[in-house]
Amino acid sequence: MAKTNVEKLAILGGPKSVTKPAGDLFTWPIITREDEEAVLGVLRRGAMSGTDVTKQFEAEFKEWMGTDYALGYPSGTESLRAAMWACGVGLGDEIICPSMTYWASGLPALQLGASINFADIEPKTLCIDPKDIEHRICKKTKAIVVVHYAGHPCDMDPIMAIAKKHKIKVIEDVSHAQGGLYKGRMLGTIGDIGAMSLMSGKSLAIGEAGIIVTNNSLLYQRCIAYGHYERTGMASNYNAVDKQVTDPQLAKFAGLPIGGFKHRMHQLSSACGRVQLKHYPDRMAVIQKAMNYFWDALADIKGLDSVRPKWENSTKGGWYACKGYYDPKAFGGLPLAKFAEAIQAEGSICAPGTNFPLHLHPLLQEGDVIGAGKPALTMSGRDLRQGPGSLPVCESIKFHAFGIPWFKHFYKAQIDEHIKAYRKVAEQYKKLLK
Repeated sequence: MAKTNVEKLAILGGPKSVTKPAGDLFTWPIITREDEEAVLGVLRRGAMSGTDVTKQFEAEFKEWMGTDYALGYPSGTESLRAAMWACGVGLGDEIICPSMTYWASGLPALQLGASINFADIEPKTLCIDPKDIEHRICKKTKAIVVVHYAGHPCDMDPIMAIAKKHKIKVIEDVSHAQGGLYKGRMLGTIGDIGAMSLMSGKSLAIGEAGIIVTNNSLLYQRCIAYGHYERTGMASNYNAVDKQVTDPQLAKFAGLPIGGFKHRMHQLSSACGRVQLKHYPDRMAVIQKAMNYFWDALADIKGLDSVRPKWENSTKGGWYACKGYYDPKAFGGLPLAKFAEAIQAEGSICAPGTNFPLHLHPLLQEGDVIGAGKPALTMSGRDLRQGPGSLPVCESIKFHAFGIPWFKHFYKAQIDEHIKAYRKVAEQYKKLLK
């Protein structure tokens, strides 16, 4: 490891490594006059609750993704619930989902009367461990929910093989990884259906919104029937002005949403989304250049892993919530929290930890979500509650995973200061052991 000029660590009273103003280095989303005019156009027409702009956005989104269908939602959470229902998840059923994820990846199943069988993750990808899936499958398992966590693609080939063997559906939660690739395939297009958030904090940020994509006509129609009542066509005594549901078992309920939900995307979001999507590939390429430059410069530091996909032609999309992996053994047992504190003192970003493991939350231990008189994770007839020690990687990853700076522009001089901060602490970690 080529050493930087020796300066006293900032945490011990030395100068900070990061001194240049951040400016718009971390500003996201990038909003321009084009976005403003698109949104104002909807407002001026009073078309906030229409579907014309949303349908244009869906058409452009599915073309970008390379799928046959796309359907907009008011949130990623609702898109995931609809995807679960479309895949047949219902009362007494089970899904398999990683415990290390945002709650919306799994909890919508509880509202459907189903249970969640939480699986462990791989330490160096932070994604569901394919080896911890198959033994969890039973006759009531309807779907595997995979989460491309912090932008890293799940290892989809073995997961799809397991799903095919057992004839169960795969739902991809792409909320962290819009535009990411797994062996050349767009994330969200590999499983049976992809669902994702597009809220303002995501790498493809269009407002409070979500979307599903699929090549399966029946799954698409089921998603429409579940919460897009205005697209089902009306009941027999009304005009069928927007009939997109042709499956006879669904069409007979035309005019009402089967799930009792209104899943229409707000057109201020879809208007913004059309502009954001147009520029996203180029902006994503800049983010990837900046983030890879950062990690390439630190590649020789033992004990820090970039958590980048190792497969050829695989990427992290827009690098949402990007993480690194810390091995305390390489730093003499220095805890991640202390390492992160020293990085922060240098003026950079190092946030230890990830999401709280869902399987340990009291709601998933005791909660009776739908008033069934018993805990939600017993609804399938099996007690799927898991206590401390049951998913060891999920439970220990907080001592290893850490958030890093998420650069939105390739400003070399500024990024170099953040690289310096990490190198400076890594080179002088022994001073933190005293």
